[in-house]
Amino acid sequence: MDNWFKLKERGTTISTEIIAGLTTFFTMVYIVIVNPGILSSTGMDFNGVFIATIIASIVATLIMGLWSNYPIVLAPGMGLNAFFAYSVVGGYGVSWQVALGAVLIAGILFVILSVTSFRYMLLDAIPASLKHAITAGIGLFITTVGLQNSGIIIASESNLITIGNLEQPMTYLTIIGLLITVVLMAYNVKGYLFIGMVVTAVLAWMLGLFQLPASIVSMPHGLATTAFQLDIAGVFSNGLYTIIFTFLLITLFDTTGTMLGVAEQAGLLKDGKFPRSRGALLADAVGTTTGALLGTSPTSAYIESSTGVAAGGRTGLTALTVSVLLALTLFFAPIVSVISGIPAITSPALIIVGYFMISVVSKINWKDLEEAFPAFLIIILMPLTHSIATGIGFGFIFYPVLKLLRGKGKEVHPIFYVFAVLFLIQLVFLDH
Repeated sequence: MDNWFKLKERGTTISTEIIAGLTTFFTMVYIVIVNPGILSSTGMDFNGVFIATIIASIVATLIMGLWSNYPIVLAPGMGLNAFFAYSVVGGYGVSWQVALGAVLIAGILFVILSVTSFRYMLLDAIPASLKHAITAGIGLFITTVGLQNSGIIIASESNLITIGNLEQPMTYLTIIGLLITVVLMAYNVKGYLFIGMVVTAVLAWMLGLFQLPASIVSMPHGLATTAFQLDIAGVFSNGLYTIIFTFLLITLFDTTGTMLGVAEQAGLLKDGKFPRSRGALLADAVGTTTGALLGTSPTSAYIESSTGVAAGGRTGLTALTVSVLLALTLFFAPIVSVISGIPAITSPALIIVGYFMISVVSKINWKDLEEAFPAFLIIILMPLTHSIATGIGFGFIFYPVLKLLRGKGKEVHPIFYVFAVLFLIQLVFLDH
């Protein structure tokens, strides 16, 4: 055990790593409830997505833990699942099978990038301001989804949106659940998102908003309804090229940024560099590909891994512990299925994750128009158009245009001009 995970070298013990794994698990296990709930809105079978979510998470996390030896957990990413359900399927009007085809292609490209140096070129080509803007925009987007699902905001004929009926049980329970979760967060309670969901679920049950299933546990079933159902040909017939690129882009730098942050917190960076980065990125690439084949949106490194690091996790044994615990959740599909169908239980998680994501706007230099205005377009257009790809597209087009008009075209990476042209073609000629 020590030889494989280098426990002594990193100043940790088996018991510490297991405790760290438990801590991480309880902070990120909400995803097994939220992700199937979001994707099942596309018509996908809940049980199939539930199993696919867990298996993809386990595969990616095991590779991360056993190969790269990092205490980092991966699972279907928040924001990416909303993009899959509400932008690709809901916005473009394609089937979920086609959307899974786009995820598979993005995953395969990610695998190729992970084993070549081209991944560094792709990351370097995108300005930091736009990377931060994409994260913030996705945060606003999923917060909007949470607010709409719960009825706190609704569509309006006179305005784009307006406040909903706060007297509705589901709506005011969402507000109560949100308040409970924020208080737990303020007091640094580990696993506050999951605990907040459990407390809200109990309140929902007491209010008669749902009935407990006949059985809390059951043998896993339903994977056949989503596994290997993807439609790759439909990706090309619908011209979803920038959708593929968007999946790839978000997964690549979101995972890279999260892994660097967690590794730095754990003191695992060497001279500011990320050792074994190839294996770490490959973990996410394989997880995304596996998820597409089985029936879920792309995986991503979870910032919640930082809670396990704070509890002392320093090796892949933390990730291995989380994988074992995730495997156990496979048998709780009946109760998870009921809970995920209650917006008051899942919406607070969406709103709070959005809060964390939008905080990166402070890293954008708002005094530099050429950097700030394209970033602003990305942030504001994602929630207003209900499309992550559209927001990215406008930002990626305006950025090089502004640089060129200011005589600074050489400051733009050559490959970024390719991105701009692709998005222009998509938005003008191929967008639905």
